[in-house]
Amino acid sequence: MSDTLTRCRWAQNDPTQWVYHDREWGVPVRDSRTLWENLILDGFQAGLSWRTILLKREAFRRAFEGFDPARIAVYGESDIERLMADSGIVRSRQKITATIRNARAYLTMQDNGEDFSHFVWSFTDDQHHGSGRYAQPPLRTG
Repeated sequence: MSDTLTRCRWAQNDPTQWVYHDREWGVPVRDSRTLWENLILDGFQAGLSWRTILLKREAFRRAFEGFDPARIAVYGESDIERLMADSGIVRSRQKITATIRNARAYLTMQDNGEDFSHFVWSFTDDQHHGSGRYAQPPLRTG
């Protein structure tokens, strides 16, 4: 990958973030499962750098069985303990239990005929999804 592209300041000096910046950051995602995975990873990032999460992303995918909401929704205490022992991920009981609850909420939305992607995009003025609760999404990040 070329390192001569113009990138945001946060991605200028780190090849891990170059790949994310060049291939994913700012690219609209419409797939409900991918959006849900991103939401979960964003939750684990709270209080940490995004680089930390990027470096652990594959370990998260393995630990959470490909972020399959149906599998995660039935996790119990033994699964929580397994995840708490996994040094490849962020080991926060609160974030792990939130992921399990979010998997259940995701499935409840599906059961009610709601599409997660439609829900997420309803907060923008996107022409192809939702009601557009906000006239314009933020144009800059920190």
